[in-house]
Amino acid sequence: MTAPRTLARKREDLAEFLRMHREKIAPEDMGLPRGRRRRTPGLRREEVAALAGVGLTWYTWLEQGRDISVSATFLDNLSKALKLDAAERRHLFLLTHQRLPSELGKTWCSVPPLVQTLMDDLPTRPAYILNLRWDVLAWNAAADKLFNFSAHSPERRNMLWLLFTDPAMRQRLSPWEAQVCQMLSSFRRDYARATEDPAIDELVEELTKVAPEFKAWWKNQEVNAPCQGVRHLNIEALGAVALEHTTLTVDEERHLRLVYYAHKGSKAEERIFNEWIMA
Repeated sequence: MTAPRTLARKREDLAEFLRMHREKIAPEDMGLPRGRRRRTPGLRREEVAALAGVGLTWYTWLEQGRDISVSATFLDNLSKALKLDAAERRHLFLLTHQRLPSELGKTWCSVPPLVQTLMDDLPTRPAYILNLRWDVLAWNAAADKLFNFSAHSPERRNMLWLLFTDPAMRQRLSPWEAQVCQMLSSFRRDYARATEDPAIDELVEELTKVAPEFKAWWKNQEVNAPCQGVRHLNIEALGAVALEHTTLTVDEERHLRLVYYAHKGSKAEERIFNEWIMA
């Protein structure tokens, strides 16, 4: 009995969801005349049906919560007709028992102030924020000490760019080649998500021209899922240092991630590392 009840509830929720969003849209916002005889708020059913490219009867059945099948293409069209945002679009797919829609990745370039405060509250833990293009948008003092982000202009403050073109970054990672290959394979996942983001394409094209290693390794088509593990670094004052790292999602909608490092070693070694970070 649970399944039928659940399906009925979802159909009721779908009917209410569609009606509410239809009534929220002013006809003028869609280039439609309001007219004097309009009795209902927002759009009429026939107007939504026309905007979504379906017949009035079929759309009426959907809004009434009847058990009819819908395609992903229609749901995308309906989302546009009702001016749904990304979260509302996903909810519509769930209410109609469809597989969640794919989201086209876009590069976001700002970080909420509270996230910066969070990083600043970690004085001995290097942390920074990456977007989908791997631009370094924000960091704490510990990350700056480790990677010297502030020395680079904003347009070149990109982790992938620094990995292949900055001599100091090349020296910091030890061994450089093995770790950069792993990071490049992780970047490839984000590149696949951003099929319509010209900023990422421009980055890849430019790196192909200026970095022979990137050009060669980019052709390998390797994809590495984990965004965590151990990063091996060479720090002049300390020698070889191992840091555990992981990636935490800060904003799923905008593809913002926090990369967090913690010293991996004995308490005595960690104390020495912390003193160097804070110096």
